[in-house]
Amino acid sequence: MNLRLKPNKDLLADLINKANGLNAANYSAKTWAVVENEVIKAQAVLNNSEVSEAEVKAAHAALTKAIEGLVAKPGDTTTSIKTGENGLMTVFAGLSILSLLRRKED
Repeated sequence: MNLRLKPNKDLLADLINKANGLNAANYSAKTWAVVENEVIKAQAVLNNSEVSEAEVKAAHAALTKAIEGLVAKPGDTTTSIKTGENGLMTVFAGLSILSLLRRKED
């Protein structure tokens, strides 16, 4: 009768891996310290075989919040480019040049 379901920890493990894949050099020391602290806590939850579903969800939420709170260092543009806008601008510029060249040929 003392059986209980083990919570699924896959999402938490994926989030820990994501956090571990980030480069500390790209973020402010203060916000990076928060992420490091939450990774340690989340890792403890992940390794605990007696943890509850609520604890897994709380660790996931706390680590998510810490990652979302990361602040890029001033002057660091590598983290601010998240969309393909620059790639699209290059394509449009290339198409514009092609159309100008074709007009000159005519």
